[in-house]
Amino acid sequence: MDLSTPDGVEAHLRATATAITAPGEDECVFCYVLRMLDTFGCDTTLRWAARWRDLRIPRATGLERRLGNRGGFCDCEIFLNGWNLVEEQQVRDEDGELHWPKARPDCAGARFSQPCAHWEPRRRSLRPWGW
Repeated sequence: MDLSTPDGVEAHLRATATAITAPGEDECVFCYVLRMLDTFGCDTTLRWAARWRDLRIPRATGLERRLGNRGGFCDCEIFLNGWNLVEEQQVRDEDGELHWPKARPDCAGARFSQPCAHWEPRRRSLRPWGW
């Protein structure tokens, strides 16, 4: 690849971006989205969930709807509203409170558009805004 020309640089950047944002071979949608959020953040869309779907299961057109049904209207809301790391993967602080670990667990692997065994639906409150 010739990096001495603008076209060569652009081709190199496209290839690099594709490589660093590709899902792992058996990486579930949630582990992938979390990995992308840790690296690139949220842009208030389902950008990473849609990318995973487009690359892994393009015909899973209901993914965004299913995520939205649990309050996941953007990538970060998947975890804020819809899904949580299972207790066995969390760590306790000195007060005994559970928190997500800084070092994320490796994906347990999943087929289709389902999360791996590390994820469980968040319990829904009858009063979601604390009224």
